[in-house]
Amino acid sequence: MPKCCKRDYLSNLSQDILMQTIIELVKQDLPRVQALEYVQALNLPDCYIAAGFVRNVVWDHLHHKVVPTKLNDVDVIYFDSSETDPDKYLAYEKVLSSAMPGLNWQVRNQAIMHKRNGDPQYLNSLDAMRYWPEKETAVAIRLLDKHRFECIAAFGFDSLFRAQISYNPKRQRAVFEQRVNAKGWLITWPNLQLIYE
Repeated sequence: MPKCCKRDYLSNLSQDILMQTIIELVKQDLPRVQALEYVQALNLPDCYIAAGFVRNVVWDHLHHKVVPTKLNDVDVIYFDSSETDPDKYLAYEKVLSSAMPGLNWQVRNQAIMHKRNGDPQYLNSLDAMRYWPEKETAVAIRLLDKHRFECIAAFGFDSLFRAQISYNPKRQRAVFEQRVNAKGWLITWPNLQLIYE
């Protein structure tokens, strides 16, 4: 195998292992699995639970936390360019809140979020995450069927497992820093490192 191909193969293998680690961590958390089941039942296109739902379970693991860190919200993303009602997400939030009232559900159609954010049109949910302020937040998971999960990351999984919070230059640095401070990530997970590269 040529060196370039071997390097790509090893990189992909590494990503697969990290992805499987995330899936196993999520599978050990019954409320997270239930949340994924309820979201799957909505049958929305290109739909995932993203951000802290996935990111936090990895950071908890890296910090050897026995009790999962409480979620501020549960971010559900989907991509439906044919959806005409800009408030349709409210109906989805209502369904999810009825199913699991203890969670703060936030559902957003990424096909229209570029307008609010002043970005170019997103291509899909993965592309939309490429514009999020922190690279490690741009990670998502979904349940494909009863036993199969899929996990995606706009910037790969490596930095998430290196306990980093990386600034995404597609957003203003002040926004990134405000979020880091407001959310108290460095207090909850003190081993995290801020990365500005």
